[in-house]
Amino acid sequence: MNPVPQADTAAALRIRDAHTEDFPAIQAIYAHHVLHGLATFEEVPPSVDEMRARHAGILALGLPYLVAERAGRLLGYCYASSFRPRPAYRHTVENSVYLAHDAAGQGVGTALLAQLIERCEQGPWRQMIAVIGNSANLGSIGLHRKLGFEMIGTLPGTGYKLGRWVDTVLMQRALGPGRRTHPDGSPAG
Repeated sequence: MNPVPQADTAAALRIRDAHTEDFPAIQAIYAHHVLHGLATFEEVPPSVDEMRARHAGILALGLPYLVAERAGRLLGYCYASSFRPRPAYRHTVENSVYLAHDAAGQGVGTALLAQLIERCEQGPWRQMIAVIGNSANLGSIGLHRKLGFEMIGTLPGTGYKLGRWVDTVLMQRALGPGRRTHPDGSPAG
């Protein structure tokens, strides 16, 4: 079997809002990361119903939750969520991107995250934070760097999963005017 050229793969990719019927596939993708990877610090895969409830919470905040599909197969998903609960953080979101275990290197993560950034820039949000599990997660770090995120720092050994201590990497990018203006659009001083 010949591999599909990158241009054809990207052209066939569709990014859209997640729907309730997507959650068995979303849950399967996430469960693989929970059980076998260090990108998430969850250790027990949440149920499909729990994933649907999380989706509803994100939509209730007016934030986007997107999926990538090709030829009817869900290859990944991403969403923005509140960065922290305190009111002063209301203009900052955190992103999450998860791909099917065999979808890496096909442009899926780039397409998802680029669309998520674009959608968040249409709202009141001014900063996007990536909280990346595992400092050796070069794919995620590279994806975020490619889309304008800057390395903020590493929190060494903040998680313990799969028998080892795991770092947390923080990356950040401005959305729209970022901190150059106040939320009302007036110049920041």
